[in-house]
Amino acid sequence: MSDGEIKGRLFIVATPIGNLEDITLRAVNVLKAVPIVAAEDTRRSRHLLTHLGASPERILSLHDHNESARTDMIVEILQGGSDVALVSDAGTPLVSDPGFELVRAAHAAGLQVVPIPGPSALMAVVSVSPVPVDRFFFEGFLPSRRAQRRRRLAELDELGVSVVFFESPRRMAETLDDLGEVLGWDREMVVAKELTKIHERIESGTVRALAERSDGLLGKGEFVCVVPRADDASADLGPAARRLMQVLCEELPPAQAARLAAKATRVQRAELYDYAMRLRHGASVD
Repeated sequence: MSDGEIKGRLFIVATPIGNLEDITLRAVNVLKAVPIVAAEDTRRSRHLLTHLGASPERILSLHDHNESARTDMIVEILQGGSDVALVSDAGTPLVSDPGFELVRAAHAAGLQVVPIPGPSALMAVVSVSPVPVDRFFFEGFLPSRRAQRRRRLAELDELGVSVVFFESPRRMAETLDDLGEVLGWDREMVVAKELTKIHERIESGTVRALAERSDGLLGKGEFVCVVPRADDASADLGPAARRLMQVLCEELPPAQAARLAAKATRVQRAELYDYAMRLRHGASVD
């Protein structure tokens, strides 16, 4: 194929996570225009496409078990000049869903990969969270084995930022127990499920409180969980670290002051930066 020949585009299309009205006009137009849709579950995607009035020539399956084989096929289709839209079961593709191998192969082949942004369970929960998520780490799914899950929770708590993760309904009760044992039963958090659907639930409270009423939360639908970082540790920095930060912040920007103080102390840079920002904005830091 010569460089002058037209090649297809790979559209990464976000689809509704529940309410079918939560889709962008651009996504609808793309799905109506492309001749081929690659879908995690063809049955679910066919229902959405029918609802939108889209009728592609082909709907190909692309999931965890066939992504390697499908990738070669779809790249060949794209190189032949046909556009392809990739969709997941719900939300934004590649966010804990298959598709990365295809996207990477398309880039490697010099093909155009076009994001069509839209619904995301992750961002939906972050936008309404009553616990702080100004800075957060997205974990995806925690390990399924309890020992590994507890070890990972302890590692995540060392990051010094809020953590957002997905969890299956069959493991949610165990995960709440792990959170209580590893992070403390009084840690505030948010759990959400059935987002944008009729039975949407967004609950917040301590790990203990949520565990005590978990029977009413369990059932169908994956959870999105938000665990804020440990309480602002300015009181736990120690007098030497606080004094050092106060001096550095008189002369340096918060990020630089935190970076230098982290080298001189055993305190995490994220905690020092938070302390510096509180100093700057006049918040209580005693």
